[in-house]
Amino acid sequence: MENACMVALQIRDVPDEVRDILAERARQLGQSLQGYLLELVKSEAERAGNVALLQRFEGRSDGAESSMSETVRELDAGRAARDAGLGHSPGASGATA
Repeated sequence: MENACMVALQIRDVPDEVRDILAERARQLGQSLQGYLLELVKSEAERAGNVALLQRFEGRSDGAESSMSETVRELDAGRAARDAGLGHSPGASGATA
């Protein structure tokens, strides 16, 4: 995308309060308002691409379905095994989810 023609976007009627909040958030992250907003727009575009990819797999019938609770149990078991291998005890501080 380095050589691609870049488009300028303009957003009208942004309330002062919203602009101030966004400018403060950008400042906290060490970014310009323009840079911060560009990252937000890029992130939203990436999410849209992810949603489109997930939609391609909707309704598949390859037996790869599991419930949310099954997935959570599998993740918890995997994390417990990982932590045990690292010498962490369950519930120890510093463990991440």
